[in-house]
Amino acid sequence: MLQRPIWQRIQWKSLIQPWQNIDWTLLVLIVGVTGFGGILIRSAELNQGWTDWMQHWIIGGIGLILALLLARTRYEYLLQFKWVIYAVTNLSLLAVMFVGTSALGAQRWISIGGFYIQPSEFAKVGVIITLAAMLHERTASTIPAMLRALAVTAVPWGLVFIQPDLGTSLVFGAISLGMLYWGNANPGWLVLMISPIISTIFFNLAFVSPWFIGVSAVWVVLTGAIAWRTLPWHRLGTLATLVVNLLSGGLGHFLWDNVLKDYQKDRLVLFLDPDKDPLGGGYHLIQSRIAIGSGQLWGHGLNQGTQTQLNFIPEQHTDFIFSAIGEELGFVGCMALLAVFWLICLRLVIIAQNAKDNFGSLLAVGVLSMLLFQLVVNIGMTIGLAPVTGIPLPFISYGRSALLTNFVAIGLVESVANFRQRVRY
Repeated sequence: MLQRPIWQRIQWKSLIQPWQNIDWTLLVLIVGVTGFGGILIRSAELNQGWTDWMQHWIIGGIGLILALLLARTRYEYLLQFKWVIYAVTNLSLLAVMFVGTSALGAQRWISIGGFYIQPSEFAKVGVIITLAAMLHERTASTIPAMLRALAVTAVPWGLVFIQPDLGTSLVFGAISLGMLYWGNANPGWLVLMISPIISTIFFNLAFVSPWFIGVSAVWVVLTGAIAWRTLPWHRLGTLATLVVNLLSGGLGHFLWDNVLKDYQKDRLVLFLDPDKDPLGGGYHLIQSRIAIGSGQLWGHGLNQGTQTQLNFIPEQHTDFIFSAIGEELGFVGCMALLAVFWLICLRLVIIAQNAKDNFGSLLAVGVLSMLLFQLVVNIGMTIGLAPVTGIPLPFISYGRSALLTNFVAIGLVESVANFRQRVRY
């Protein structure tokens, strides 16, 4: 009797059973975007002889395997290891200060066996897990609980900020805000929490334009009103809020003069008028805008962009990869990519809503906050709407640590989906 071919004898259902409840739409979208990223990296390096696009795909393959392994492992196990994960996160960031490698004025990488690892990237996932576990045990519905969560986040945030890595420290802030909001924190408290930063910006802009004097005054009054409505101790809380916001201008000047590095100052200022230093700090942004604008509706075609192929944009394969999309694939290509990212964010929201517990829901929201913030800031800085902060475009920019981190994060979310209660949606 003839045996059936091996592909007919394989029990395919049993092979995929460990992953039968994962969100396949999300996984396919992530793999597709990663593959697309390799194609764009190759185009950006076509005339330079580099093979970063191949490494991007290899690291993406490794990341996919890690994501699938995490997806079949119950995410609840992480609850008992939250402080171990938190300790390892902080110790890795401390190690950068002593054995780290410096580049571009920052000390961010550790060399292990010839490979450069960026602990601050993996620290994002560590912070998400720790915050999710804390807010699972006690929601942020009270001010002490919210401050406790912020205190835990402040340690890795501070270690990243002093590297200095301003971009990644901003990502930590976005993760914290998103998870605190999902963890039942009063939205007014979150506004008050970031109000000193906004006040600092407005007060410093008042030295440039008198119009911002009125804007600053309105903002301070608004924060006082929010404090009166949301804080349990109305008078004291409102007074403290007004004082803090009024003093933020002076604090901003101190930080500007004594904390921020020169290249960080250039990034924060030159996006407003890059023509002030067209051959220096403003060069990246000027060339990026030229590339994106020249793409018009349909683009010049893959591997056909003049700015991209003639290497006018330094480090285009990393932080400025979106300019290659705009030039070679045009407005249509940019909108198609944004549509894909919108679907990815939508799947993350659906997983968060349908998770069986707060821990899983918060994990999904933390990953959503991380990816969405990086997406908005990266695209914003390439078109001149945000300062250049060195934040990569998720799954597309070249960066081994960043890509692995994103796949690990997706693996955690897929575990939440895989072990959720059966729901209809």
